Amino acid sequence: MSRRNKPEAREVNPDRKYSSVPLQLLIHRVMRRGKKSTAESLIYDAMDMVQEKTGKNPVEIYDQALKNVGPIMEVRPRRVGGATYQVPMEVPSSRRLTLAMRWIIDASRARTGKSFAEKLSAEIMDAANNQGSAVRKREETHKMAEANRAFSHYRA
Repeated sequence: MSRRNKPEAREVNPDRKYSSVPLQLLIHRVMRRGKKSTAESLIYDAMDMVQEKTGKNPVEIYDQALKNVGPIMEVRPRRVGGATYQVPMEVPSSRRLTLAMRWIIDASRARTGKSFAEKLSAEIMDAANNQGSAVRKREETHKMAEANRAFSHYRA
C-alpha cells in the first residue's frame, strides 16, 4: 500500500428516515454481505426502541453516545532505533467517529440478549449515559495512553 497519499474521502448521503450522516455510516458498518435493507431495518428498530425507552430524539441520543465513546488519545507503535515504543497520539475526528461506531457495534454483538436491535439500542443508551462496554473500551485506551506518556516525545 502506498504511503505517499491518502485516498480522498467519499461523500456519504444521510439516511432516509432521520437524515443523519452518522446514522447512515452506522448502517454501512452493521451491513453484512451487501444486505443494506436488513441493516437499515435493524438500525431503525433499535432507534425506535431507544425512542420508546427514553422519550427523546434517538438521533440526539446516538450522537451523545458517539461523543462519549470516541477516544481522544490512543497509542500508536513507533520504531526508534531497535525498539518499538507505544507512543500516545491524539485521535483525528474521523477516526474517533469510526472507532466509536466500531466499538458500539462490537459491544452490542457481544451482549447477551434477544435480537441485535435490542442489544444495539441497549448499548447506545448505555453509551449515552457513560456506561457499557464501549465506554469501558475508551477508558482502557485512555489508560494505555496515560501509562505511555513518557514516550510522548517520540511523537512524529
